[in-house]
Amino acid sequence: MHGSSRVPGRMTDSPQTGLLDLCVLGDFQVSRAGAPLDLPPSRKTRALLAYLAVTGRSHQRERLCEIFWDIPDDPRGALRWSLSKIRQVLGDDEGALVADRNAVALRIETDHARLLPLAKADLSSRSTKELEAAVASIRGAFLADLSLERCAEYEAWRQAIASEVEIAELGILRELVERLAGDPRRALPLVQRLSRLIPEDARLKSEIEALEDKVKAAAAQPSGRSAQPGASVAAQPPARALSPAPAQDPGRAVHFCRAVDGTRLAYARTGSGLPILRAAHWMSHLTFDWDSPIWRHWMAGLSRENQLVRYDERCNGLSQRHVIDVSFETMVSDLECVVEAAGLERFTLLGLSQSCAVSIAYAIRHPEKVSGMILYGGYVKGWRARGDAGEIATREAIATLMREGWGKQNPMFRQVFCSMFIPGATHEHFGWMDDLMLRTISPDDAFRLQSAFSVIDVSDLLEKVRVPTLVLHARDDNVAPVESGHTMAAGIPGARFVELESRNHILLEGEPAFDDFIAHVRAFVAETAGG
Repeated sequence: MHGSSRVPGRMTDSPQTGLLDLCVLGDFQVSRAGAPLDLPPSRKTRALLAYLAVTGRSHQRERLCEIFWDIPDDPRGALRWSLSKIRQVLGDDEGALVADRNAVALRIETDHARLLPLAKADLSSRSTKELEAAVASIRGAFLADLSLERCAEYEAWRQAIASEVEIAELGILRELVERLAGDPRRALPLVQRLSRLIPEDARLKSEIEALEDKVKAAAAQPSGRSAQPGASVAAQPPARALSPAPAQDPGRAVHFCRAVDGTRLAYARTGSGLPILRAAHWMSHLTFDWDSPIWRHWMAGLSRENQLVRYDERCNGLSQRHVIDVSFETMVSDLECVVEAAGLERFTLLGLSQSCAVSIAYAIRHPEKVSGMILYGGYVKGWRARGDAGEIATREAIATLMREGWGKQNPMFRQVFCSMFIPGATHEHFGWMDDLMLRTISPDDAFRLQSAFSVIDVSDLLEKVRVPTLVLHARDDNVAPVESGHTMAAGIPGARFVELESRNHILLEGEPAFDDFIAHVRAFVAETAGG
């Protein structure tokens, strides 16, 4: 096989002519010296080419087979066939594809690689020309034409990068709009583009109308005056700079920080008032959650009278995926890092499900930071640590199903999984559960996190809590039995317990239990904030 004597991981040995250009910021395109190339008709082959180019590292063949092909399809043979087609596309750049019997790597730069440095950069230090070129390179959603519904892990990767690209685009557009406030003709198309990304932001529509008026006024100036550089612009008052996003703007004011081990963590804040920090739980996505009927009412309710700070757990949402360390201690450390990055001095700490245990550990270490702690649907011991043989057998079966059915259009798995977390789900919720699983976390990461949650045990920590604590729990919760809530409240000195009338682990919009939950949260925050 071509390149069998070379080591795929040593990609610096591969030549790169620079004539071949792979564009992934929109529909997938490959061109040579500006001329578009014909691509293989196989969608998986094109997706594999894009995946190898964007990741830019060596991949084991077995892993590529797992990501792109099912066992009955002869994955090894399908991979060999796809690689042969990719070599035909590469042509003179064939040497950039380095493959041996075990691994494959591709060294071809993409437009995504050129955009990447701007995603986390201080944009104020970059030139306007560079930022305009970056915006021009984004032709649409990342690999918009290469979705693979039956390849859950690939699709989770594609969606995660698509979200990162959209966040980068929003940041660059906002920077350019503010920078070009005095040049309506250049600013107008940028604000229009920003409005298409955030259609619910009424401020942008007003901004567009103001800029359109200024452009028309400039065009109406006599030609002699308009010919003078800057004359028409100077005659107009400067355009209003964009103000910070409103409380209910799902728009993507996402920030990033680094955990102790270097893992990228994504966090966001909405609303105003006394701060509530929601400790991370699994199956969250900072931007997608605003669209999901499973989570959007939580953010809206908690942001309405308070500032809500939330972050995606490692391996979830916009935080870094496929991270090795998912231990309990690391989860506590990640919470500490987000608190520091967000600049929170004192706040109410909200734990949901497994993040209740993380919240307890944090509150013991940093009582000076926590004015009060609210714990909903949590447990003192994970399902394996509880030692119930029947529960362990059921959970292990579900864990096995995760690797096979996670994020796929599999009604059986969706029915089992959704019914467990939301027995009161409607048909709409069942449909959204697929997207929630697909966009928030990969099958392998879901399996590993569930294993980590199963052995949580904070029994010895409860008596050490010294902050005001409110424990809430749904009476017929299938994920964490209500007895777990009772045990948690009984073990924490002075804790109050409220039982909510619901079967749902994730409370749904419109059910009385959710309204009761929000009312208890607001009352508790107001009561304890001055403590």
